[in-house]
Amino acid sequence: MKAAVLNQVGDDRLELRTDVATVPPGPQEVRVAVRASGICHSDLHAMDGTLPALAPGVLGHEGAGEVVEIGSAVTDLAVGDHVLITFVPACLRCKNCLRGQPHLCAVYAIESFTHPRFTSRDQPLFGFAGCGTFAEELVVPAPAAIKVPEDVPFEIAALIGCGVLTGAGAALNTARVEPGSTVAVIGCGGVGVSTLQGARIAGASTIIAVDPVRDKHEAALKFGATHTGTPEELPGLLGELTGGEGVDYAFEVVGLPATIRSAWDSARRGGTVVVVGAGRADAQVSFSAQELFLHEKRLLGSFYGSADVRRDSAKMIDFWRAGLLDLDGMISRRLPLDDINDGLSTLPGGTVIRQIVTFD
Repeated sequence: MKAAVLNQVGDDRLELRTDVATVPPGPQEVRVAVRASGICHSDLHAMDGTLPALAPGVLGHEGAGEVVEIGSAVTDLAVGDHVLITFVPACLRCKNCLRGQPHLCAVYAIESFTHPRFTSRDQPLFGFAGCGTFAEELVVPAPAAIKVPEDVPFEIAALIGCGVLTGAGAALNTARVEPGSTVAVIGCGGVGVSTLQGARIAGASTIIAVDPVRDKHEAALKFGATHTGTPEELPGLLGELTGGEGVDYAFEVVGLPATIRSAWDSARRGGTVVVVGAGRADAQVSFSAQELFLHEKRLLGSFYGSADVRRDSAKMIDFWRAGLLDLDGMISRRLPLDDINDGLSTLPGGTVIRQIVTFD
């Protein structure tokens, strides 16, 4: 089958191979024919080493498809089921799962670094984040395949599996934005746009979208922003809209020290700062001990939108059906797997929100 392979971390292109095969599914695993896969900045982060990834491996982690084979011990999925793929499946037995934080379950994440998911040219290949959705088929643990109704398009399900849950979940789950509150979102890509929509669903009255690319501002208004600006314009917007006090909730959706610091500075005393962007392990952000004490701001990390994927994917589908969550409008471009490198090259500094790889 065809798949896009990262041969080594640091490569700026993926190799399209046609001789890739999945490993056979184990007793508690399923094989899924991929029908749609989003192209996410995290895939670029895997290529450049920002996020941990093993090479050689198949990239892609935001996908959806149809179950074509189940392991002998799988009881809650059947051949023909439509599923979205999650890169944080829950074991439901570890301490994180039992304390109600299944998005922090590390059981399958650890396994993904020890169990290759594909083979090619007599060589084992890993799947990025335990997935590998830039392939025509993949094998994942059964909990990583979340059943969705058959009338939900695969591309919509794929978006929910990563970017939407990460962004909307940051607003609804991590921050728990309150109705009537003020919000700033720094970074207006796919996850940032999802954060805007989550803040709108939560009932925020003022939502400031911040991005250096002005062409993204019009889209941000469509997805829930009430005001837009560049980073240089943000202080003026805060002065105009909050009297200089700062917003109740500031979301950073970039993953850089400078933008994290900007989110901190944008929040009012006693406000909440949520770091959604995936940053490098060696990137450091500085805060003085005095400002941490005096301003009593909450600084929160948000991994996967603090989501329970089983509960929240269904909730996102309900929001989409009700017209509260615009997922169709997030799709800027559809392309075949053959054009994956062109899709990846448009991400840095581009205006696309989400590109979807479609499979026949």
